[in-house]
Amino acid sequence: MKILMFAIPVFMVTILVEAAIAWRMGRRGVYDVPDAITSLHHGVLSQAIGGFAKLVDVALYVAVYEAFHLFEWSRDSVLAWVAALLLYDFSHYWYHRFSHEIPVLWGSHVVHHSSEYFNLSTALRQPATAALFTWIFHLPMAVLGVPPVMYLIVGLVDLLYQYWVHTELVGRLGVLDRILVTPSNHRVHHGQNDYCIDRNYGGIFVLWDRMFGTFVDERDGEKIAYGIRKPLRSLNPLWSNLQVYADLIRQTRAARGLAGKLAVWFGRMQAPEPMDPSVVRRYDPETPSSVAAYGAVQYTLTMVMLLHFLSGFEAFPVQVSVTYSIVILVSCVTIGGVLEGSRIAFAAETVRLGALALASMTLPDWFGLPLPTAARAVVTAGALAAAIWLLALRRERPSAPAAA
Repeated sequence: MKILMFAIPVFMVTILVEAAIAWRMGRRGVYDVPDAITSLHHGVLSQAIGGFAKLVDVALYVAVYEAFHLFEWSRDSVLAWVAALLLYDFSHYWYHRFSHEIPVLWGSHVVHHSSEYFNLSTALRQPATAALFTWIFHLPMAVLGVPPVMYLIVGLVDLLYQYWVHTELVGRLGVLDRILVTPSNHRVHHGQNDYCIDRNYGGIFVLWDRMFGTFVDERDGEKIAYGIRKPLRSLNPLWSNLQVYADLIRQTRAARGLAGKLAVWFGRMQAPEPMDPSVVRRYDPETPSSVAAYGAVQYTLTMVMLLHFLSGFEAFPVQVSVTYSIVILVSCVTIGGVLEGSRIAFAAETVRLGALALASMTLPDWFGLPLPTAARAVVTAGALAAAIWLLALRRERPSAPAAA
């Protein structure tokens, strides 16, 4: 988490740079501000909520390693680190592949595919529940003796590598496209086009796809439609994490017998029907630029909260961490609803801002962070100013839908 604290500012800067380059090139369809903010909200929740699941992941790995590891690995050996990275990427391939084939795993992974845009912000659209399942695929590394510290570091390297491949601005890279996961290869993976479905699962190396028959090249003459066949059509990051599970629960109720109910969750997913990508239309809640600006400002403040959360996560008592994660969750959900124009979300966001102002005036600190008088005044004034801004925005959009 401490390393991610340093990575997050790099993510933000590179996203802004990519957006500026795309704008300069006249490629206005690369970014959509509400969609990008939604992707970033998912990234926030993947850390603020998913961090608890990651603790379970690490605890299980350590327990299996201590009880069953067969070999001793030297952390001073370069070859050992290379082997650990290859093992991690290999296990990631199978986790990723099964996440597209088994409904219960797809319910988590679908979050990453729910954006209908493909840019660096999409890389941060991560599920909050992934760590509940990934440990299953990594435990063989523990049995083989990969030390927990080595496991965590190569896992972070594998994850950070995958950030840069989420872009439309980098074309083909020649021989690298045959060895590594590159933007060209990964664009295919995020496509709805028939030839893109269930292809190119690798994290760093595309060699696994070539070995197991899941690789396909990007087609120059066919524009890729990004997203999922059953579109999310929402900017609510909580619903994005829950939507497939809600469908699975409904299907389970309708299924007959225990075998049928288990098949809903653990059976093999059916291949989708053929589709013409030219008919795909991106979800557009017609967010005014003024509302998008409000969302961007509030996201920035939420990111500051996330950085504070990550900095103290290891030291916070459990009840403090849970409370703080709920505060961050509510912020992301209400801001997403405002971007969609939900009347309920406008009301909830007003309450959130009022609660923030009240907390800054009455609490002795902010989750362990001392609040000097000047800081209290700034936070209170900022929350009240945001509430006034929000009221003005609400008046600009009287025809907003009743719910997100």
